[in-house]
Order: sequence, then structure tokens, then C-alpha cells
Amino acid sequence: MSTLQDTLHADLVAGLDSAVPVVMLNLMKFRKVSLDGRGTGWDAYRRYSAHTVKLLRARGATIIWAGDVRAVALGPVSEGDWDYAALVWYPRPSAFLDMMKSPEYAQGNVDRENGTQRHLILATHSAFSKFAVPVET
Repeated sequence: MSTLQDTLHADLVAGLDSAVPVVMLNLMKFRKVSLDGRGTGWDAYRRYSAHTVKLLRARGATIIWAGDVRAVALGPVSEGDWDYAALVWYPRPSAFLDMMKSPEYAQGNVDRENGTQRHLILATHSAFSKFAVPVET
């Protein structure tokens, strides 16, 4: 089982408006070879994703978009060295924290840590979106 090696800023996430959904912008840079030697960093991240999707669904969350980062279009090129980006919608910030702190997440997180050189998650609040997101009932 793994513990989160990246700093989870739970206090900052917990301070977000608890009554509104949050979209997490994930930026990932993959290792060429997974730390466990089981393929590439991308291979390890795919194992992590397969494990984590079930945890997302159990908390009412969903991936609304994911794709390769191709180029820096504006800004310093040195700050755009990412391989992959994903937008993950959570019904509230506490759903994100519940997942991140769960023993089930820790089990799959080993693959994320083995596969990513860097992983940054930014908490966002939607001001406008054409993406269809789940409606809580």
C-alpha cells in the first residue's frame, strides 16, 4: 500500500465552497519507464486510472475530458512540459478528499507514483462550461 508522496493540500480543498461542484485540472508528466519496471510510465498510469475510475464513480465524480498535451500555445515553454491533462468533475470538494484519503485509493496510487514524474492537480470552479456534467439527485 502507498501513502501519498505528493503533498495533498486538504486544508485548502476543505476551504472551498462545499455546496458547489469542483473540477480538478490534472497535469501529468510520465516517466519513460515505470519505477516498478512494469512498462512505461503511461502503462503504470493506465493501471492507476483503471483502479481509480471505480472510486470516482462511487463518489459521484466523473472524468469529463482527458487528452495528450501537444504544445505550449501561450506562456513560457519551460512551464508547459506536460504529457497529459484531465478534467475530473466532483459533486463537491469533500468527495475529492474522501477519495484521496481512502485506503482503496492508496492501493492504486502506487501505480500513479510509479508512472508519473510529476502530477499537479488544480481545483477549479466553473464559471462557464459547455460540458455536460452529472446532476445530483
